[in-house]
Amino acid sequence: MKLPIILQEFLKAQKLFDSIAFANCFSEHASVFDEGKIYTGKEEIKQWNEKSNNEYQTLFEVMDFSVKDNMKILKINISGSFEGSPVVLNFHFRIENGLITALAITE
Repeated sequence: MKLPIILQEFLKAQKLFDSIAFANCFSEHASVFDEGKIYTGKEEIKQWNEKSNNEYQTLFEVMDFSVKDNMKILKINISGSFEGSPVVLNFHFRIENGLITALAITE
């Protein structure tokens, strides 16, 4: 599966539980929508990822990659120490100038 470089970096950062590298995959004013909440800017995204890593030790297994209406979509099997693990979620990315500008995580 051939993924854009920024998504490869995103997945590598998550695998290493590196919240700084994770946040650096996003543009300065990017937004993330997850579980009904919106996180805006690299610092909020870093804190969201750091909290998730500390609480749930989330591991990603990419199942599929597609492109639809200029959105890059990763279907990811997510496991960790959370209720209902594992779960398959869709990560909808908007990418501009080599960085993630928006991410929405849906079922």
